[in-house]
Amino acid sequence: MSLTVLYPGSFDPIHLGHLDVVDQARALFGKVIVAAMHNPGKPGGSIPLEQRVDLVRRCVPGDVVVEAFPGLAVDAARHFGVDFIVKGLRTASDFDVEQQMAHTNHAVAGVRTVYLPCRPDLSFVSSRFIREIAQHGGAIDHLVPAPVADALRGVHQRPVQSPPDEGR
Repeated sequence: MSLTVLYPGSFDPIHLGHLDVVDQARALFGKVIVAAMHNPGKPGGSIPLEQRVDLVRRCVPGDVVVEAFPGLAVDAARHFGVDFIVKGLRTASDFDVEQQMAHTNHAVAGVRTVYLPCRPDLSFVSSRFIREIAQHGGAIDHLVPAPVADALRGVHQRPVQSPPDEGR
Protein backbone atom coordinates (compact mmCIF):
# COMPACT_ATOMS: atom_id res chain seq x y z
CA MET A 1 0.00 0.00 0.00
CA SER A 2 1.43 3.34 -1.02
CA LEU A 3 0.79 6.46 1.01
CA THR A 4 1.15 10.11 0.02
CA VAL A 5 3.06 12.51 2.24
CA LEU A 6 3.64 16.23 2.17
CA TYR A 7 7.08 17.61 2.92
CA PRO A 8 6.56 21.36 3.48
CA GLY A 9 9.30 23.92 3.96
CA SER A 10 10.82 27.11 2.69
CA PHE A 11 13.77 25.26 1.09
CA ASP A 12 15.77 28.50 0.85
CA PRO A 13 17.90 26.79 -0.28
CA ILE A 14 17.24 23.09 -0.50
CA HIS A 15 20.25 21.18 0.84
CA LEU A 16 21.50 17.63 1.23
CA GLY A 17 19.66 17.21 4.55
CA HIS A 18 16.36 18.00 2.84
CA LEU A 19 17.15 15.54 0.05
CA ASP A 20 17.88 12.85 2.65
CA VAL A 21 14.39 13.38 4.10
CA VAL A 22 12.86 13.15 0.61
CA ASP A 23 14.71 9.86 -0.03
CA GLN A 24 13.59 8.41 3.31
CA ALA A 25 9.97 9.49 2.71
CA ARG A 26 9.95 7.90 -0.76
CA ALA A 27 11.28 4.63 0.66
CA LEU A 28 8.79 4.56 3.54
CA PHE A 29 5.61 5.96 1.99
CA GLY A 30 5.80 5.96 -1.80
CA LYS A 31 4.51 9.29 -3.06
CA VAL A 32 6.12 12.52 -1.84
CA ILE A 33 4.86 16.03 -2.49
CA VAL A 34 7.35 18.77 -1.67
CA ALA A 35 5.60 22.08 -0.97
CA ALA A 36 7.93 25.06 -1.20
CA MET A 37 6.37 27.72 0.96
CA HIS A 38 6.94 31.24 2.17
CA ASN A 39 7.50 31.39 5.92
CA PRO A 40 6.74 34.91 7.17
CA GLY A 41 8.38 33.99 10.48
CA LYS A 42 11.76 33.65 8.82
CA PRO A 43 13.77 36.63 7.61
CA GLY A 44 13.82 37.18 3.86
CA GLY A 45 15.79 34.52 2.10
CA SER A 46 18.03 34.79 -0.86
CA ILE A 47 16.15 32.86 -3.56
CA PRO A 48 12.69 33.85 -4.87
CA LEU A 49 9.95 31.22 -4.42
CA GLU A 50 9.60 30.42 -8.12
CA GLN A 51 13.33 29.77 -8.40
CA ARG A 52 13.29 27.62 -5.26
CA VAL A 53 10.56 25.46 -6.80
CA ASP A 54 12.65 25.08 -9.96
CA LEU A 55 15.75 24.18 -7.95
CA VAL A 56 13.88 21.59 -5.87
CA ARG A 57 12.49 20.02 -9.06
CA ARG A 58 16.00 19.82 -10.48
CA CYS A 59 17.34 18.15 -7.31
CA VAL A 60 14.71 15.51 -6.49
CA PRO A 61 13.85 12.31 -8.36
CA GLY A 62 11.26 12.66 -11.14
CA ASP A 63 8.49 10.89 -9.23
CA VAL A 64 8.50 13.57 -6.51
CA VAL A 65 5.86 16.27 -7.02
CA VAL A 66 7.09 19.80 -6.30
CA GLU A 67 4.71 22.74 -5.95
CA ALA A 68 4.70 26.23 -4.48
CA PHE A 69 1.96 26.68 -1.94
CA PRO A 70 0.90 29.88 -0.17
CA GLY A 71 -0.41 29.73 3.35
CA LEU A 72 -0.33 27.00 5.94
CA ALA A 73 1.11 23.51 5.65
CA VAL A 74 -2.22 22.06 6.86
CA ASP A 75 -3.97 23.83 3.98
CA ALA A 76 -1.47 22.27 1.58
CA ALA A 77 -2.06 18.86 3.21
CA ARG A 78 -5.82 19.21 2.67
CA HIS A 79 -5.35 20.56 -0.87
CA PHE A 80 -3.18 17.61 -1.92
CA GLY A 81 -5.15 15.05 0.11
CA VAL A 82 -2.06 13.60 1.79
CA ASP A 83 -1.98 10.92 4.45
CA PHE A 84 0.74 12.58 6.55
CA ILE A 85 3.02 15.58 6.82
CA VAL A 86 6.71 14.62 6.96
CA LYS A 87 9.30 16.68 8.79
CA GLY A 88 13.01 16.09 9.17
CA LEU A 89 14.71 16.31 12.55
CA ARG A 90 18.35 17.19 13.17
CA THR A 91 18.46 17.96 16.87
CA ALA A 92 16.37 17.96 20.04
CA SER A 93 15.58 21.64 19.49
CA ASP A 94 14.08 20.74 16.08
CA PHE A 95 11.89 18.21 17.87
CA ASP A 96 10.63 20.80 20.35
CA VAL A 97 9.55 23.17 17.57
CA GLU A 98 8.14 20.46 15.30
CA GLN A 99 6.24 18.72 18.10
CA GLN A 100 4.32 21.89 18.95
CA MET A 101 3.60 22.46 15.27
CA ALA A 102 2.49 18.83 14.81
CA HIS A 103 0.05 19.06 17.72
CA THR A 104 -1.33 22.32 16.34
CA ASN A 105 -1.68 20.89 12.83
CA HIS A 106 -3.53 17.86 14.17
CA ALA A 107 -5.83 20.01 16.30
CA VAL A 108 -6.60 22.33 13.38
CA ALA A 109 -6.86 19.88 10.50
CA GLY A 110 -6.62 16.34 11.84
CA VAL A 111 -3.42 15.66 9.89
CA ARG A 112 -0.66 13.69 11.58
CA THR A 113 3.06 14.46 11.31
CA VAL A 114 5.76 11.84 10.93
CA TYR A 115 9.34 12.74 11.90
CA LEU A 116 12.32 11.44 9.98
CA PRO A 117 15.74 11.82 11.57
CA CYS A 118 18.38 13.04 9.16
CA ARG A 119 21.60 11.17 8.63
CA PRO A 120 24.09 11.99 11.40
CA ASP A 121 26.60 13.38 8.91
CA LEU A 122 23.99 15.96 7.82
CA SER A 123 22.74 16.96 11.27
CA PHE A 124 24.56 20.30 11.20
CA VAL A 125 23.32 21.45 7.78
CA SER A 126 20.86 24.35 7.77
CA SER A 127 19.62 26.66 5.04
CA ARG A 128 20.34 29.71 7.18
CA PHE A 129 23.99 28.77 7.62
CA ILE A 130 24.32 27.89 3.93
CA ARG A 131 22.98 31.33 2.94
CA GLU A 132 25.38 32.99 5.36
CA ILE A 133 28.38 31.00 4.13
CA ALA A 134 27.48 31.71 0.49
CA GLN A 135 27.10 35.45 1.17
CA HIS A 136 30.73 35.46 2.29
CA GLY A 137 32.01 33.31 -0.57
CA GLY A 138 32.57 30.21 1.57
CA ALA A 139 32.51 26.61 0.41
CA ILE A 140 28.99 25.14 0.13
CA ASP A 141 29.38 22.54 -2.62
CA HIS A 142 29.52 19.74 -0.05
CA LEU A 143 26.25 20.92 1.56
CA VAL A 144 23.97 21.52 -1.44
CA PRO A 145 23.38 20.00 -4.88
CA ALA A 146 25.33 21.62 -7.74
CA PRO A 147 22.34 23.58 -9.18
CA VAL A 148 21.82 25.21 -5.78
CA ALA A 149 25.50 26.13 -5.39
CA ASP A 150 25.39 27.70 -8.86
CA ALA A 151 22.21 29.63 -8.01
CA LEU A 152 23.71 30.97 -4.79
CA ARG A 153 26.84 32.03 -6.64
CA GLY A 154 24.59 34.00 -9.00
CA VAL A 155 22.65 35.59 -6.15
CA HIS A 156 25.74 36.69 -4.27
CA GLN A 157 27.86 37.53 -7.32
CA ARG A 158 31.05 36.24 -5.80
CA PRO A 159 32.87 32.98 -6.37
CA VAL A 160 32.12 30.34 -3.81
CA GLN A 161 35.15 28.43 -2.61
CA SER A 162 35.44 24.69 -3.10
CA PRO A 163 35.24 22.51 -0.02
CA PRO A 164 38.51 21.83 1.79
CA ASP A 165 40.50 18.86 0.60
CA GLU A 166 40.02 16.22 3.29
CA GLY A 167 43.16 14.34 2.27
CA ARG A 168 45.67 17.02 3.24
